[in-house]
Amino acid sequence: MARTADADFKTRLQNWIPKLVLSPTIAMMAVFVYGFILFSVYLSFTDSRLLPSFGWVGFENYSKLWRLSHWEVSLTNMGIFAALYILICTAIGLTLAIFLDQKIRGEGFLRPIYLYPMALSFIVTGTAWKWFLDPGIGLENIMQSWGWVNFSFDWIKNRDYAIYTIVLAAVWQTSGFVMAMFLAGLRGIDNEILKAAQMDGASNWNLYRRIIIPQLRPAFLSAFVILSHLAIKTFDLVIAMTGGGPGRATELPATFMYSYTFTRNQMGIGAASATIMLMTIAAIMIPYLYSELREKK
Repeated sequence: MARTADADFKTRLQNWIPKLVLSPTIAMMAVFVYGFILFSVYLSFTDSRLLPSFGWVGFENYSKLWRLSHWEVSLTNMGIFAALYILICTAIGLTLAIFLDQKIRGEGFLRPIYLYPMALSFIVTGTAWKWFLDPGIGLENIMQSWGWVNFSFDWIKNRDYAIYTIVLAAVWQTSGFVMAMFLAGLRGIDNEILKAAQMDGASNWNLYRRIIIPQLRPAFLSAFVILSHLAIKTFDLVIAMTGGGPGRATELPATFMYSYTFTRNQMGIGAASATIMLMTIAAIMIPYLYSELREKK
């Protein structure tokens, strides 16, 4: 009986130890992540300005937000940035993955090079690209010093092209990560299917178009979700490169939220914009998670 009791105690202890170890982390996450998310949503319905306030104003902040031209500009910039960012990253990532999947010599050397930019913070990436694109010290200055006196590349200072410099920097940092996702998908395809198709006379083009690419649907979906999430919350890259300028040419919802919350002392409107960003991310993530869970079942 004593041995049985000891065995039961050890079993219960083994079951409870992981829960006890993880409970502080779960509690802190519940308070400092989800708790503050709920608090921000609550602030969006209050008259908070410089500091949080608890005067209930309903949807007034949302009404003011959608009347602001500043907010419309940030959404327009977000549309341009997100569309180009997702499309270019996906195209480059898929191309690099197909290239590396050919079992080329030096793959172990090339793969870390492509992945290295993802190891950098967006602040470092933004600062480096700011120096590179600055007409006074960057590419334009270098090319002119080499004798190309008519060379001009002032996109980062141009209101019409500045948003595209943000796209360039973001694509440079993330495309290697997308490549790794597609490469994992390519390596997971059954070689027997490919050999059978080749024996039936399928060309490489038809092989990729009809067999390989369709089987990469989960990788495409995962890449879309991750890139959309990164695009919506992009903040530090813009701050490091342009600060939202020139003018409002590179203003995005995240920089708008920060500006209205901490600079313009309109915390209620800033919280409303943050809530809309959260709802947008949730609208992307929830269907993805639902489809993943449904497939597992």
